[in-house]
Amino acid sequence: MHKTKLAEYLQNIQKKRGYLLPHHGLMAVSTPQLLDAYDELYTNLALTPRQLSRRDHEYVWMGVLIVMDEVLGTHHIKRFRDAGGTDAELANAITITALAEGVGAYQFVDEHWLPHLPDFAPRDNYLNTFRQLAGATRLPLAHITACAVHACTGNWGALRWQIIAAYEDGVDELELAEGLSLVMFPGSVPNYVEAAGVWRELLASGAVAGSELFKSWAELSGQGGYDEASGVQGSHT
Repeated sequence: MHKTKLAEYLQNIQKKRGYLLPHHGLMAVSTPQLLDAYDELYTNLALTPRQLSRRDHEYVWMGVLIVMDEVLGTHHIKRFRDAGGTDAELANAITITALAEGVGAYQFVDEHWLPHLPDFAPRDNYLNTFRQLAGATRLPLAHITACAVHACTGNWGALRWQIIAAYEDGVDELELAEGLSLVMFPGSVPNYVEAAGVWRELLASGAVAGSELFKSWAELSGQGGYDEASGVQGSHT
């Protein structure tokens, strides 16, 4: 690609996003067709309106970026503020993220100390604390953010707790699906795959009462990857 054309190409990316990162230029000079596909995916993932309002969409991004130590994602702070997000709401997102990331303390007690603490219910204690700390944030959005955090960290037990609680508090499934999709870039596609498998398992087992659309997804066979397709025993979750 000629230098002048390269500059124009990257200027168009910058105009759309408001910024550039080093990998944009690297893809542009090495595999521009990959950059085109990547940009289309990012546009649909992060910029195109779906179910969540722009403010709520960026709220979930706050949790994802914080838990992944993603220092380059500050443009999402601007998008959050431009959509009406306040510093108080941002502080609440930080609190929710911190509690979700620290859920391992509750899981430790659940796995190892219950014989000594027969009257303590770690899952219930975590969720009661979570619901209190959600504050002014609507509970479904708080749950969606925490689900994304658990998916980023690969804490599948906590994700199960959170999805069940999200259904109890009236989460919109399409909003939850949107929130989990944000894991793909900072938290990795494999973690997104695993998170989808956890959710599908909960639907298929009846642990959550999904809508007909989502139950239809859960009931479809053949979603176990290559191991299932080739007859090799194994599971991705």
